[in-house]
Amino acid sequence: MEQQEIIDLIKEAIWITIQLGTPVMMIGLVVGVAIALIQALTQVQEITLVFVPKILAIFVAIAVFLPSFAVTLIAFMERIADKIVGIG
Repeated sequence: MEQQEIIDLIKEAIWITIQLGTPVMMIGLVVGVAIALIQALTQVQEITLVFVPKILAIFVAIAVFLPSFAVTLIAFMERIADKIVGIG
């Protein structure tokens, strides 16, 4: 493999990581802000109140997006495998 091919694979891996992480992180962010807003409005400042809904929302998001994540990762792995086979 040439150096440019390796750099391209690393760029693609970073881009895929961003693509897969963004929806889950955005859902966590939205739930966190919503809970913080509710806490500010009700003046209930329990720090642990944020974590349970946020974790549940992230788990649900991962479960919902898992099929599309799998398709993306399988396609990337197939490209890598093709490059590995091409070396030999």
